[in-house]
Amino acid sequence: MTISTETLQLAWREPAGHWEEAIPIGDGLLSAMVHGGAGGRYQVNDATVWSGTPETTAEELRRVVAQGAGPERLREVRAALAAGDLSRAEELLLTFEGRYSQEFLPFVDLTVELPGATPVEGEPARVLDLDRHVVEESLQAGAARVERASWVEDRTLFISIEASEPLPEVRIALATPLRELSRSLRDGVLTLDLAVPVDGAPLHEQSVVPPLRYAERGDADYDAFAAAALAVRSDGTAEPGDHGLTVRGGRRLLIALSSSTRAESWWAGADDEWRTVSRETIRDRAVTRALGAIAAGAGQREGALRHPAAARFAIGGRREGRWDVEADILRGSDDGLRATVAAEYGRYLLTSSSRTGGPAANLQGIWNGELRPAWSSNYTININTEMNYWAAGPLGVIEHAEPLISLVERLAATGRDVARELYGCRGWVAHHNSDLWGWSLPVGMGHGAPSWAIWMMGGVWLTHSLWDHYEFTADDDLLRDRIQPLLRGAAEFCLDWLQVGPDGRAFLSPSTSPENSYRDADGVPRALGLTATMDLELIRSLFARTLRAIQVLGDPDPLRGELEAALATIPEPPVGGDGRLLEWSEEVPEHEPAHRHLSPLVGLYPLDLITPEGTPALADASRRFLDARGPGAMGWSWAWKIALRARLGDGEAAHELLQQALTPYDGDARRHGPVDGSEWGGLLPNLFSTHPPFQIDGNLGFPAGIAELLLQSHGGVVHLLPALPSAWPEGRATGLGVRGGLSADLVWSGGRLESTVLRNPRAEPCDVRLRYDGTEVEVRLAAGGEQAIDGVLREAVATP
Repeated sequence: MTISTETLQLAWREPAGHWEEAIPIGDGLLSAMVHGGAGGRYQVNDATVWSGTPETTAEELRRVVAQGAGPERLREVRAALAAGDLSRAEELLLTFEGRYSQEFLPFVDLTVELPGATPVEGEPARVLDLDRHVVEESLQAGAARVERASWVEDRTLFISIEASEPLPEVRIALATPLRELSRSLRDGVLTLDLAVPVDGAPLHEQSVVPPLRYAERGDADYDAFAAAALAVRSDGTAEPGDHGLTVRGGRRLLIALSSSTRAESWWAGADDEWRTVSRETIRDRAVTRALGAIAAGAGQREGALRHPAAARFAIGGRREGRWDVEADILRGSDDGLRATVAAEYGRYLLTSSSRTGGPAANLQGIWNGELRPAWSSNYTININTEMNYWAAGPLGVIEHAEPLISLVERLAATGRDVARELYGCRGWVAHHNSDLWGWSLPVGMGHGAPSWAIWMMGGVWLTHSLWDHYEFTADDDLLRDRIQPLLRGAAEFCLDWLQVGPDGRAFLSPSTSPENSYRDADGVPRALGLTATMDLELIRSLFARTLRAIQVLGDPDPLRGELEAALATIPEPPVGGDGRLLEWSEEVPEHEPAHRHLSPLVGLYPLDLITPEGTPALADASRRFLDARGPGAMGWSWAWKIALRARLGDGEAAHELLQQALTPYDGDARRHGPVDGSEWGGLLPNLFSTHPPFQIDGNLGFPAGIAELLLQSHGGVVHLLPALPSAWPEGRATGLGVRGGLSADLVWSGGRLESTVLRNPRAEPCDVRLRYDGTEVEVRLAAGGEQAIDGVLREAVATP
């Protein structure tokens, strides 16, 4: 296989036998799971193919309000809680629940079959280049050696085939798991017209709701239409084949598959163009993309590095080269190499599943092959969606977090009506789940347990991801135009939601700690009745950051006085008699002592309310809480625990957690394991993190935790090697993102920092406080330049 070894490559010995062995590729709008081999299957997703319609939230809000939910009933809920009647409060709250958020769905299946082909003996069957974003294969088809490359660019899947001899035939076929409306083959272009379901129920509601529903006569005027177009350029002869094309006698082929959807038009703009655009126009867009890609010879662009400035890791000193996934990563003993691949694979998956102009990465990023995906492959915003983007800033790819801003803008648009109609509050609100359409209601269909269905802080937590976006870019225009309005709206809701007791201390009613419960005096699991620590931490940080934004922008804001007054009422996080941070406002028996969520530790990470230096007592209480929760569970929970240990400076515990998380999963990857953490997950053959089933948040969370072990930049200080595990005595990391719009390179050896380079791309100089090994120094960085500061650090560290 003629590929460079100056990049980081992952090799698999065999073609994929099933989806969990396939290799993911994507560009944030279109994606594919590459199976390889003679069958050449590509399971393809379009990021805008979701069930539902733009009116789903508004229609459901009207129904819920018509059934009695609203501010008056909220007063009844609060009265019941004040009286200690938790069962009555729960009964009333169930009426606030809407149906469910919608599902991210598979799009089409493409096969590029090379009959009788086999992998070349002695070479890997498939190689993924993480730097070039391309999958390459070497195959033997009779006397011909065949090189096949696959990648995605500009909403187009490309497959390039080069053979040493003319190939008898290449069979190209296109199918769909959705409702096929029609197909045509004209001027060598194959088009497929599809209907997308207008409703898709999650698996846990399958006993009461039909799984998928397509539009019927009499439905709303949303035409859920999508189109795929496939074009081929070859030196062979193309003719119609079964469900596609057959190319005979060709040595060179370039195949381009593109898509377009009505939902794409809706996502792209705030006007009503999506209502009137014709099916012919949508189809033409897909055809134009496919033909344009072929005509432009876009296949020559796949060799370019996608993100030359993004973070690169060589933990243990090894990075570039081709690594056998089974032998070197899944079963390998080189901790540094495995950590390097975990970090870089996470960066690859994030940049492949989230790009400006497309939707945000969902529970499976942008890859899903199931019509009934686990948890609808939606946006679960009580941890999972936030975790998807924790690494964007530290890994120097913050531009890939733009789709999250777009998602929150849609949530704010629908959530404003929900806040007013359900709760009588200003601003906007979002709960536990969302989808492409910006679903902001509670879910649960009137029977969802409040422990997971009733949580009003989903939008608040998402705003903190937007604040991170600002801090890693230092873009005041972005703050003014897009981020500040969203923070302000969420803060308005929280100002109205917050209550103050006779003692002058703030509390919340109702309040839940995501997906967890405590036991009341009778031993009954309860989710209501007490203020969750997480809720107040999120609100405290939101108020502080909204005030900071007001200060940065210098604009007078009447909200300022309200925020300052409210902040003064929020108590410190509570600590129990055993020294642990408490999950609720009172010390109560835990229903699940080893619960997978670490909700009260949100103030430690990803927020910065708790730090070992600034709040040592709370940091110690956080450590005790984390100790009690125990080790791993599933991918995302491992990732959060790793990052929390990094913030506490405990590199050894973080390393142990990472080792657990990178263990191969040898069970049934298709089985849906229990979500309580009683059965641990691990890595699938394609390195996807699984419970089971697969979720992308673990893969995207691991690099965030790894980066925190090497560099932290919260609280106005850049911490260098704050929690380096002893198992990583040497290594380097380049292009790490630093808050303030900066970046850094680190080299360490013998467990000690050797050199640091800081870059300041901004137009003005800045002062940076650095901390290493307990010593702080301040460095002034010139505008638009970089500075090697290893000498300054050595001198400072050597000073008594």
